[in-house]
Amino acid sequence: MIELDADLPAELVPLSWLIGVWSGTGVVNYEVGDEVRHFEFGHRMSFSHDGLPHLNYTSYTWQLDPSTGSGQADSKPLATETGYWRLSRPATEGDPGPGLLPGVGTQPFSTAESVETLRNTSKAFDIEVSIVHPGGVSELYVGEVKGPRIDLVTDAVLRSANSKEHTASTRMYGLVENHLLWAWDIAALGQDLRSHASGRLARDE
Repeated sequence: MIELDADLPAELVPLSWLIGVWSGTGVVNYEVGDEVRHFEFGHRMSFSHDGLPHLNYTSYTWQLDPSTGSGQADSKPLATETGYWRLSRPATEGDPGPGLLPGVGTQPFSTAESVETLRNTSKAFDIEVSIVHPGGVSELYVGEVKGPRIDLVTDAVLRSANSKEHTASTRMYGLVENHLLWAWDIAALGQDLRSHASGRLARDE
């Protein structure tokens, strides 16, 4: 059972099942031309909030050495990413920004009843997710959360001149028997959109 923080903004209740630190393992299985890149990795994912209507997200992975077992001590750092998750809705005067400007007037969607009005025609909530990778790639995802399942697809991928090619992604997250299951498809390195990685994580106590 998930206990909600009393300071949790009402807008984050549909995403509240993500909050916490999750750890586990996953598998990369990505076909590039005639080569299939396949290996296991360790994974630590974190969702938190700071009183504003978004979740803070971080992810850290490390490649497991099959000759020494699955411990993090015998592993190689793989990739990190960070970002923000929020419900998708038009900005109002009560929202903070741009920059450091505070919101003006009442903060919008501050009650469960007002948040319910944001449900779409399929009874889900539209969401926006921004994820930044240290290799010069930034992804903007749009999608929806419906109960304990989230589906995302990139609306835009911004790359620096020095980044590797990465043009599109989809992601899926689901809470199944108290485990966070996820899958990530990417279009990169000249390949069309295809399966890239997946994992199973347990919430840290």
